[in-house]
Amino acid sequence: MSSNGFIAGKLGNLKLFLRALRYRNYRLFFIGQSISLIGTWMQQVAMSWLVYRLTGSALLLGVVGFTSQVPTFLVAPFAGVLADRWDRRRLLLFSQSLAMVQAFILAFFVLYGAIQVWHIITLSVFLGIVNGFDIPARQSFVVDIVESKEDLGNAIALNSSMVNGARLIGPSIAGVLIAVLGEGVCFLANGLSYLAVIACLMAMRTKPRPARGAKKPIHHELREGFSYALNFAPIRYLLLLLALVSLMGMPYNVLMPVFAKDILHGGPHTFGFLMTASGVGAFAGTMYLASRKSVIGLGRIIAIASGVFGAAVAAFSLSRSIWVSVLFLLMAGFGIMTQIASSNTILQTIVDDDKRGRVMSLFTMSFMGMTPFGSLIAGAMAGRIGAPNTLLLGGIACLAGSLFFASRLPSFRKSIRPIYTKMGIIPEMATGIQTAAELTVPPEEQ
Repeated sequence: MSSNGFIAGKLGNLKLFLRALRYRNYRLFFIGQSISLIGTWMQQVAMSWLVYRLTGSALLLGVVGFTSQVPTFLVAPFAGVLADRWDRRRLLLFSQSLAMVQAFILAFFVLYGAIQVWHIITLSVFLGIVNGFDIPARQSFVVDIVESKEDLGNAIALNSSMVNGARLIGPSIAGVLIAVLGEGVCFLANGLSYLAVIACLMAMRTKPRPARGAKKPIHHELREGFSYALNFAPIRYLLLLLALVSLMGMPYNVLMPVFAKDILHGGPHTFGFLMTASGVGAFAGTMYLASRKSVIGLGRIIAIASGVFGAAVAAFSLSRSIWVSVLFLLMAGFGIMTQIASSNTILQTIVDDDKRGRVMSLFTMSFMGMTPFGSLIAGAMAGRIGAPNTLLLGGIACLAGSLFFASRLPSFRKSIRPIYTKMGIIPEMATGIQTAAELTVPPEEQ
């Protein structure tokens, strides 16, 4: 192959990989969120280190994790109804502004040396409420700014890639800043980073959403959303697996300061290094998904990814070497983010448009909402049986969940195949990659 042909091929692959960025509104969203998320990860790392430095308590790490996320679990269902009713861009402007205020208040208390644990808990509850409105609106807003639904999977994968790109950068910067200037600077930087996403949201040109019919009472729309999700097997299986992994596996993040300081005998740099390793794996997972051309095969990938995550968390709990720990955190990050982004892509593809906000609120409850309960349980268990044994049990539970999901894949595929056919996804595959005859042979690829 000539050098020109090689270069053209690489450019073609890059264009395919970044195809959702051709939409102006999505480009603005991507830029603003990328900057803001770096600050978010800096704050998350600084918060964990601050709590453990002030208290030395694994239980309080769990308590702070619980209070920062449990409001999301409670608020998300109502936020989903609002995301289906209201202008999602304005809802995001409001939520991002409130999150900026929270970061500045936190920075003020820390920089002036007045911070106490109850301040952290109170501000964490406030941010959890804000996130409860922000996440369902942000997840469902992607459909509004990506004009072609065929590029939706790519946009979701790119969203996950920017989260994990920020996860690579944010903890590394935070580790250095904490060691040199203290945690307060990280909170201040996070507050400033929100200005980018607010400016980008204001610069968007969005079309008015189609008017809905007469609005039903909120409790009726809540019940309608729950019934729709739980009575459709693919959505139910995806949400249940995500809830299990979030409850039993995700607390490895909360207990990371314990491993960095007490198990691996390191400091802030070690903590930041471990968090970055997990982020590298997660970023690799999103890069892999963004390079895929279709949603076909994501069910099997979810089963494998959740199993990889569970095995990696269990192995990490047994490691006493920083380099071995880094290897397993790379695997854990790859597994969990591949599962989350793949689940998000399937949900966004198969859900009815008029119920998207409510289904994504259930996605938020399963992912973000279950994590605080896991954090609280993990913190309590770590105080009794130790952090390593706590994560070992969590990893085993995630492995069991992945096996259960794998056993349900045949019925999962049978349910979503008619939707893919109606949307033209399977015929498109038939003309592009497979023949029509081949499509009838390997259902395991669906």
